Amino acid sequence: MQTIVIGHKNPDMDSICAAISYAELKRLNGQSGVIAARAGNTNERIDFVLGKFGVEAPVLINDLSPRVSDVMEPKVISVRADSPVYDALQLIDQKRLRGLPVVDEKNRCLGLLSAFMVSHHLFPPREEAGSTRIVTASLADIVTTFGGALVTGSLSATPEEQFLMVGAMAQDSFFPRLQKYSDRNVVLFVGDRPHIQEMAIKAQVHAIVVTGGLRVDEEIRAKARAADVTIISSPHDTATSVLLARGAVRVERMVESDYRSFQPDTLLEDARQLAAQSAAFIFPVIDDQGALVGILSKSDFLKDIPRQLILVDHNELTQAVRGADKVPIIEILDHHKLGGFSSDTPILFWNNPVGSTSSIVTMCYQQLGVGVPAHIAGLLMAGIVSDTLNLTSPTTTPADCDLLNRLSKIAGVDPDDLAEQIFSVGSPLLTMSAEQAITADCKPYEEDDHRFSVAQIEELSFAHFHEKSAALLAALDTFRKRDGLLFAALLVTDINDQSSLLLVQGADAFLQKIDYPQRSQHIWELAGVVSRKKQLLPYLLHCLALMNASKG
Repeated sequence: MQTIVIGHKNPDMDSICAAISYAELKRLNGQSGVIAARAGNTNERIDFVLGKFGVEAPVLINDLSPRVSDVMEPKVISVRADSPVYDALQLIDQKRLRGLPVVDEKNRCLGLLSAFMVSHHLFPPREEAGSTRIVTASLADIVTTFGGALVTGSLSATPEEQFLMVGAMAQDSFFPRLQKYSDRNVVLFVGDRPHIQEMAIKAQVHAIVVTGGLRVDEEIRAKARAADVTIISSPHDTATSVLLARGAVRVERMVESDYRSFQPDTLLEDARQLAAQSAAFIFPVIDDQGALVGILSKSDFLKDIPRQLILVDHNELTQAVRGADKVPIIEILDHHKLGGFSSDTPILFWNNPVGSTSSIVTMCYQQLGVGVPAHIAGLLMAGIVSDTLNLTSPTTTPADCDLLNRLSKIAGVDPDDLAEQIFSVGSPLLTMSAEQAITADCKPYEEDDHRFSVAQIEELSFAHFHEKSAALLAALDTFRKRDGLLFAALLVTDINDQSSLLLVQGADAFLQKIDYPQRSQHIWELAGVVSRKKQLLPYLLHCLALMNASKG
């Protein structure tokens, strides 16, 4: 079972640092199969912090929707196309299968071999019984199938049409019958009947199978060598030998090439719907090169997905990685408002109104009595510093201050120095396109059947804002229309001045409810507002309520 610790889409510093640090805590506490992940790209500030403390970025996961690879059987029992059908039948019987995928020498899937096809070959309808004596197989495969041995002559490995005949009649009846098939590769099955064997040699049959493990006279051997007729010994009686010989037909002659297959990354729900419409018993799973990498049966759709989630820094599925609703969520660590999350079973849900999720993760280390490694302490400091604007945000609590101080001692890093380094790296307005800036740390919300988004970027000043404002507003408008939102907002925060500018594109009915000082069309000045969670979001919800009330 794999446990994925992951933050919200468009991850910020706190989301990334909390995921890495909590995954490490789980591993330190003895849990295996735990990985940290991210649901979006990092930015320059996050990359700086990860590099500073020598930590790799979490693995990028864009979609957790269950795939065919999650439930398929990777250890595939298959059969080569050039194998005798007897070998395939043994596999089907030993493994109690309904059929097998057929592959070539490069493990490329050619089709399916079903138990029905094999049984039809061995026991055809009565009206087709005459065809059972014709077998396309090599002499070498025939001998191998019934466990025989070469007496004289040679065993070709090339498949060719063989006509099976049994020498069970009187000599006077046998020779005319034998002459009737002189144009065929006759393989004669006979017991210790020297006169019949001599007739067959005289007629230059392809091969003689002496059954019952009976001895072949030296005189017969000599005549066979002279006539270039192969003699084979079978340990079984004639009836058994003939039946087994028919199993020497190569699998390639019975392949069902019209079959349904899937790729490993096919969505499991899509595969389920297609499989439900099919009468097939198994479905090969094939990679881009056509190689067989797994097998899927209808019962596999009942398997549990071998993956579970721990969400950090969010508790709303609208902010979660795609497919999170289809995977068991076993824990949530968050410091935001409750987003209506529900679960079928009890889970660990720690929602604490502190300044950052990194603070909660630090508390988890303390609660479990696990020492925080120095590099993890540095990451947790970065998460707290970033989300609380170095303890100046109104979301800051005494707990954040105390925890940051403790982590500072472990990491050997001064919080003020770290804050200065973080916020001096990569101005979003200068290093990002307008489209990137409005989505880099963007969170979607839904309230009273209205969908909207709020993004935030932090700057050391508004020096570069004026030259970017028009592009930012255009990008917001495009984003809003594309996603069908009531409004899309961007909060640009000046960390030094502790104030923000709010850019909003949306319905006029909503925009009219914003009563902050307006700098220009679609841009408002929010003095003293630096927190999206504690200051801006409650205000926007208030405006939304006013809009709804005015409509009533």
